[in-house]
Amino acid sequence: MTLRRRWLAITRRLREFRMIAKGLISKDHPVLAHIIPMRRCNLSCTYCNEFDEVSKPVPVETVKRRIDHLADLGTTIITISGGEPLLHPELDQIVAHIRKRGMIAGMITNGYLMVPDRIKQLNAAGLDHLQISIDNVQPDEVSKKSLKVLDKKLQFLAEYADFHVNINSVVGGGIRNPEDALAVSKRAVELGFTSTVGIIHDGGGQLRPLGDRERAIYSEIRSWEKSSYSRVNQFQENIASGRPNNWRCRAGGRYLYICENGLVHYCSQQRGYPATPLFDYTKDDIRREYNTEKGCAPHCTVSCVHQIATIDNWRSPQTIRKVAPAPESPIDSPLVQIETD
Repeated sequence: MTLRRRWLAITRRLREFRMIAKGLISKDHPVLAHIIPMRRCNLSCTYCNEFDEVSKPVPVETVKRRIDHLADLGTTIITISGGEPLLHPELDQIVAHIRKRGMIAGMITNGYLMVPDRIKQLNAAGLDHLQISIDNVQPDEVSKKSLKVLDKKLQFLAEYADFHVNINSVVGGGIRNPEDALAVSKRAVELGFTSTVGIIHDGGGQLRPLGDRERAIYSEIRSWEKSSYSRVNQFQENIASGRPNNWRCRAGGRYLYICENGLVHYCSQQRGYPATPLFDYTKDDIRREYNTEKGCAPHCTVSCVHQIATIDNWRSPQTIRKVAPAPESPIDSPLVQIETD
């Protein structure tokens, strides 16, 4: 690692510590917001319910105004997602504006468009974190996010990226060869990236317990994971065994999902709740949703929401009872992939 990369990693970690401290001191601001500047994707993975093939980019000035409102609410991290965010022609301006407003900038991408010039542009914009999920070693009819296709892109990232890179592999229902997750994780570690493993969830963000072989692979990869806040995922132990989690979901308060239309939702799997325009979202909304129990919480597998909730699980019992009910039959829902940013 170069001296520049070491220095950037140190300053990034210090900002992350400040983010955690701010979250522990005050509960009246969002810790993490996901924004969607581009719903369109250049792939069509069959498990995914978070893309279309026709949407235009959200105008950059509109995205900047949304970032400004999130900053005014006290948000500390913004993660750019999609669709495929790298299809947005002015993505670098979006990343730079997040950093200009003093927030940590992350991104989730399929990695297909990661070439040296693009990586250097993201360096200049100030991107802090990037995650790529890789589903298999060889592409198949379910997913083209394969190690074979993406390995060259990973090499480019290892050579040029100044930002932190995490590679997420997946196990669970719909994954044909669970051993592929081992190959993906080993390659990530070889290239100097962090590696995490996610568990496939259904169309409502609900759990599917692992089989014996899947659980063994999951446990092995977990043993390689380096310590950092993004790997706060102990809740997955219950998911792997098919057990519910007893936790307080703070979606709508500590975590916000802002769709391409500028509406605030609990998460990518509960779009429609509460569906309030971001520019109308206030501290009162944050306090109300912070205290609102979510009916989908016990079997939720959406990692980013779980991770953010750990800041507050020790305090403030939720007094407003269940909204956003869990699907009646999660097993019948189409599969989508877990987020682990």
